[in-house]
Amino acid sequence: MHESHSSSTAREIGCACGHDHGHSHTPSCGCEHDHVHPKADHKDRITLIAGTLLYLGLIIIHQVTGGDYPLPMILGFVCAYFILGGEVVWTAIKNLFSGHVFDENFLMSVATLGAFAIAQYPEAVGVMLFFRIGEAFEDYAVGRSRSQIMDAVDLRPEVVNRVTGDTVQEIAAKEARVGDILMVRPGDRIPLDGTVVDGETRLDTSAVTGEPVPVRAVRGDAVISGCVNTTGVIRIRVTNVLADSMVSRILNSVENAAASKPHIDAFITRFARIYTPVVVGIAVLTAVGMPLVTGQSFYPWVYTALSFLVMSCPCALVLSVPLAFFCGIGSGSRQGILFKGGVVMETLATIKAVVMDKTGTITEGNFSVQRLNPVSGGPSEETLLALCAACEQGSTHPIGTSISAAAKAKNLDVSRPEKITELPGKGISAVLKGQSLLCGNLKLMEHFSVDCSCYQKSDQGSEVLLAVDGRYAGSIVIADTLKAEAPGAIARLRHENLVTAMLTGDTVDSARAIARKAGIEDVHARLLPEEKLETLKNIRQTHGPVLFVGDGINDAPVLAGADVGAAMGSGADAALEAADVVYMRSDMNAIPESIALSRHTQHIALQNVIFALTIKIAVMILGITGIYANLWLAVFADTGVAFLCILNAMRLLLYKQPARFQ
Repeated sequence: MHESHSSSTAREIGCACGHDHGHSHTPSCGCEHDHVHPKADHKDRITLIAGTLLYLGLIIIHQVTGGDYPLPMILGFVCAYFILGGEVVWTAIKNLFSGHVFDENFLMSVATLGAFAIAQYPEAVGVMLFFRIGEAFEDYAVGRSRSQIMDAVDLRPEVVNRVTGDTVQEIAAKEARVGDILMVRPGDRIPLDGTVVDGETRLDTSAVTGEPVPVRAVRGDAVISGCVNTTGVIRIRVTNVLADSMVSRILNSVENAAASKPHIDAFITRFARIYTPVVVGIAVLTAVGMPLVTGQSFYPWVYTALSFLVMSCPCALVLSVPLAFFCGIGSGSRQGILFKGGVVMETLATIKAVVMDKTGTITEGNFSVQRLNPVSGGPSEETLLALCAACEQGSTHPIGTSISAAAKAKNLDVSRPEKITELPGKGISAVLKGQSLLCGNLKLMEHFSVDCSCYQKSDQGSEVLLAVDGRYAGSIVIADTLKAEAPGAIARLRHENLVTAMLTGDTVDSARAIARKAGIEDVHARLLPEEKLETLKNIRQTHGPVLFVGDGINDAPVLAGADVGAAMGSGADAALEAADVVYMRSDMNAIPESIALSRHTQHIALQNVIFALTIKIAVMILGITGIYANLWLAVFADTGVAFLCILNAMRLLLYKQPARFQ
């Protein structure tokens, strides 16, 4: 259930960088926000198709008729130009007054308007068409799910059940006040932070803490909103109103994390900041300086300068660089790795640390028996497991079901006890074939004065202790299962000199045990969602750009705030929406594979840049010196080089992981 204002809150976040993006394509600040509304996106497609058809029609007509361009045809090219590039020119004009002068919009506008000035109408419109196609490739590759983050992560209730005397009244959640008594039924989420005043239950806290083991809650225990009541009806006294409850704090964390996320400019924007002023400066010096130096008239040098601007127009870069990342995204999708945009791949190629959640990311997210520890001279491992399974028959607790599953997997004969008594918070007392059995935690043993001096606590997971006829018989260690591929994947990350760290809401001992098995260097346990985000920021300050991998609702703020957030495809919807990368295979090998693919994609893009610039500079030198000033050579330097760069980029579609990642 969601509050009606949650989606508007998401829209209000907008772009925290403060840049004026102008048109609705790739933002010049490089921010990964959802700037494109559905209507604007539809309008972009219509203008691109209409402008392209008009342009191709004019080209065909001119090829048939030949000769000079008559006025109606010139007006047609002007119309096609403003259909395709009107917003680009308008953005360039607005940026002149906002301090963002030398960007790709300015260079495209100057170069194409210069082509109009020297009567190169097809080239002017064609250059703008290539620019729009390049943007379309990038725009198509970028997922627009970020606007749905808030709805997906919003666990705030719309209504609560307030108890007044013997009556239960349904009221709006925002109307509940501190001190109100609320009734929470099995299956419902705890609506507001509070304290249990009546009843007993078990709470699934995984949505908030990531801890998979249900927690027992009895009278006097504090409970936090967002947790699921799994068994009994309870009544709670509200301690925090809706605005201050945990569910609201998680939502605020996501909002603030998305707003404070480091913004990395798209490559073409960074390139344009250097390239554009250099090119414009050379053109101005040619048009103004050369006539003064040579004593010649201004016209030929102005013509040369305008031709130079057309030659310098970076269409090959504008098209081929985004296409390289587009092909990289396509290659990743075939491997079950979904990248939400080229900027994500650029950033992922530069990360210095990989931070991971534990449950569901490094581990399988389910409990299983890890170790059987019978006492010396006591029952065998099979007998220990069978006796515990007999006590746990009918249990719905993950620990109990894991013991029953382990006994079933070993085909053990599990008898049904004649008598079973559950002691809440401690365990089970049973009578089986005349034997008195105690199965539970250390508190249960202490309650019945069982001597457990030979018991040694495990540093991994949870333990179930067994006593037979008042004598300690052994213990069973139950823990989440480490993914089989985890140690190898972590080793590959460390081989690439990447720092590895774990953030989890689980216990310190359990987290450290898993980290040792997986080979993770840095461990942070017992963290709430906002604490995870703060810890991630500290890691970023120490090591540099960070990739965070998680899968739960509790991970959404960290995913939104990391330089790159990645979610396992089996995770919660909120995590998938907040993430920049989604690993559909839920396989940890996808982490080093995604980094390797991003770096390879960046190398291909760099190859395209070097090749395009080499040809472009050679043609510009020929043009500016007058050795060979021909606009068709400029067209080759643009469209011809762009075609070759496209072929190079398409190699990514055939990309296979290096042998060490197979």
